[in-house]
Amino acid sequence: MPDQKKAYLFALVTVLLWSTVASAFKLSLRYLTSVELLLFSSAASTLILGGAVLATGHAGDIRGCPSSSWLRSLTLGFLNPFLYYLILFKAYDLLPAQQAQPINYTWALILALLSVPLLGQRICLGAFTGLFLGYLGVLVISTEGNFWELKFSSPFGVLLALASTVLWALYWIYSTKDNRHPVVSLFQNFLCGTVFTLAFYLATAQYRIPTWKGVGGALYVGAFEMSITFLFWLCALKYSENTARVGSMIYLSPPISLFLIHFLVGETIRGSTFVGLVFILGGLAVQKHFESRRVGGLSSSMDRKTG
Repeated sequence: MPDQKKAYLFALVTVLLWSTVASAFKLSLRYLTSVELLLFSSAASTLILGGAVLATGHAGDIRGCPSSSWLRSLTLGFLNPFLYYLILFKAYDLLPAQQAQPINYTWALILALLSVPLLGQRICLGAFTGLFLGYLGVLVISTEGNFWELKFSSPFGVLLALASTVLWALYWIYSTKDNRHPVVSLFQNFLCGTVFTLAFYLATAQYRIPTWKGVGGALYVGAFEMSITFLFWLCALKYSENTARVGSMIYLSPPISLFLIHFLVGETIRGSTFVGLVFILGGLAVQKHFESRRVGGLSSSMDRKTG
C-alpha cells in the first residue's frame, strides 16, 4: 500500500475514534465521578503508552533520561492529563455533550492567541476573523441560540469548557520545546499526571467500588482518547507527504461526533448547535488558512490533536 494511502487510513481511523469520545465521556460520567474517570482512564493510557515505548524500542530513552526530563514531565503532566482532563470531564458532567464537544474544538483559536506572548509570534488581521467566528459559535451553542439574552444553560460548565481549551493550548506550546521522542514524552507526562491524579483522588474522593460499565468506559477513554489515537495520528503524519492532507480530515470529527451523541447518548441535537458548529469550523478554517501562509509556526502541532 502506498504511504499516502496508509496516511489516509490511519487518519481516518483516528478521526472516527476521536468522534466517539464525547459520547464515551458522557456515558462514563453516568457511572463515575470526573475524578474517577480521570484516574482510571489516565492509568490505562499510561500502561498502553508504556507498551508503545517498549514496542518502539525506546525503553533505553526512559532509563537514560536526565532529571530535567522528569521535571519537564512533572509540569506537562500536571497540565495534561491531570488538570486538563479534570476540568474537561467536569465540563462534560455539567453540560450536554453537544455543547461541551464543539467548545473544546476552539483550543486551536486560543493557541493562536497564546503563541503571541509566549512564542513571540505575530497574529494577523485575518486570524482575528477566525477568532471572532469561532467564539461567536461558542456563544450560539452555549446560550442554545438565545445569545441576545445571554442565558447560558450552565455558565460554570461553559467556563470550565473554555478553561480546558486554554490548558490544552498551553500544553502544546510548552511541548514545542520538548526534544524527546513524542511517545517517550507522552508516556512520562501521563505517568506523572496519573500520580497527580491518584494523590488528588486519595485526598478528595469518597472510596467506592466502581461499576463495570464505568470502568469499561474509562478504559475506552484511556485507549481511544488518550493513547492509541495519538499513536495512530503519529503514523498518519509519518506516512503523509504533506501534513495538511491529513490534517484537514479533522474537520470530519465534529459532525460525526454530534451524530453519535444523538444516537448513543440520546441527546436531541439543537439547531443552535449546528449553527454554532458551522461558525466554529469556519473560524478554524479561516485561522488555519492564514496560519498556513506564515513560515514556521505551530501548524504541525495543531494537526496532532483536536478533541
